[in-house]
Amino acid sequence: MIEIRNLDFMYKKSPVFSNINLSFPQGNIYGLLGENGVGKTTLLKLICGLLRPSQGSVTIDGATSYDRHPDMLQRIVFLPDEVSLPDGRTPQQFVDELAPFYPNYAWGTFLHLMEELEVDPNRKFREMSFGQQKKSLIAAALSLGTDYVLFDEPTNGLDIPSKAQLRSILSRRFEERNTIIISTHQVKDVENLIDPIVILSNSGVLLDASVQRIQQKLFFEYGGEKRDDALYSEMQPGGWLNVIPNQSGEESQLNIEALFNAVLRNKNTIKELFK
Repeated sequence: MIEIRNLDFMYKKSPVFSNINLSFPQGNIYGLLGENGVGKTTLLKLICGLLRPSQGSVTIDGATSYDRHPDMLQRIVFLPDEVSLPDGRTPQQFVDELAPFYPNYAWGTFLHLMEELEVDPNRKFREMSFGQQKKSLIAAALSLGTDYVLFDEPTNGLDIPSKAQLRSILSRRFEERNTIIISTHQVKDVENLIDPIVILSNSGVLLDASVQRIQQKLFFEYGGEKRDDALYSEMQPGGWLNVIPNQSGEESQLNIEALFNAVLRNKNTIKELFK
């Protein structure tokens, strides 16, 4: 389990987080959402030990992340949005250099994922499009056999078919021992995949809840009139989508973009609903 306790962090004298608490139990694909600049990437770097908290702690199965013990590092992989790649190398050569450090690396899995993502593992990175490079890195990350996988904007640079391939791969290959955290502002790309959902803002954690709990607390009304009591309303073909507090207990279909907007526009109300 990843545990974040009483976390403060600042860059020089600019505060990013103040006394936040989060936990990421194993067996889930988490969505880490928030507007640009709220600290999603910073939080991932704190989790894998690339940054040190100003106060508080970040631990993985009880081990302090910033200590970066080899046995912890062998169980976690972080794929940033941008990676400096060796232009003259191929994805196969790249992952072959990583593999000795990861005892659960599966060579066959890497080749299978590369085939599924339609990328040649023996083609040099400099000959690839950005999307092909991104898919190569995703295949490498998922083949290392780690318990924890941190993705920062994994769908950036992917076309629509590739985004669908990624969702399919994550759904099929996810195991109960895994924890996957997907940080993104492109919420539609990961809809129906992420659960629970964490939404950050400059003021801290706005929402940390499972999809089931969100559906218990909020009702997504499709096709009606615009409601004055809605936390968020959006015109759609066939009528309005309204997000309202769920008074009836009836379940509705979650719309992540509407949820995101409702949370950002009603921070105090959401905190009261979910406290």
